[in-house]
Amino acid sequence: MIYIIEHLDGNRLYKWCFLEYKHISEIVGKDNLLFTNIKSKKAKEQLLIYGKVESKSITELQLKKVCILDQLADKILSPNDKNNFDCFIFGGILGDYPPRKRTKEKLSDKLLCEKRSLGNKQMSTDTAVYTAKKILDGTTFEKLEFQDELEIPVKDGLSIELPYRYIKEYGKIIISNELVAFMKKKKGI
Repeated sequence: MIYIIEHLDGNRLYKWCFLEYKHISEIVGKDNLLFTNIKSKKAKEQLLIYGKVESKSITELQLKKVCILDQLADKILSPNDKNNFDCFIFGGILGDYPPRKRTKEKLSDKLLCEKRSLGNKQMSTDTAVYTAKKILDGTTFEKLEFQDELEIPVKDGLSIELPYRYIKEYGKIIISNELVAFMKKKKGI
């Protein structure tokens, strides 16, 4: 199973994205991860440690049996989908709130392939990959536990609110510890 992250934030690899991409590599393994549309030489070098890297967009590659994960898709991803597809494509993009539907605009509308949803709430890229992997490993979407919105205390009564859906396991939110540390250290988001 190959998990493909189509980088959609232009030539720049923001630290936030990098930390999510690194977390994705920890989730699915370097050998199962392909980053596409990586134009910057520096970004390619940074990401090679965590997966295969391709400068071309997924729209330029001739892949078969692919599925795009899009919040607007009609069908929910199911464990049986692992038998129908070899590759799952995720839009690597820093989310806006409210969502601007950029995965649909930049991927779903450009590729003639099946689409699946992970529910109707926007997720971070690493949460989407984690959720998809859990489903493809056999857990149905309905049996997964989520938390909509996350508040991260920073200091002195200040916090950062993330208006996205996060998956929970054993009552604990799955989020990159490095990303949380980065948010706490950063002066402004």
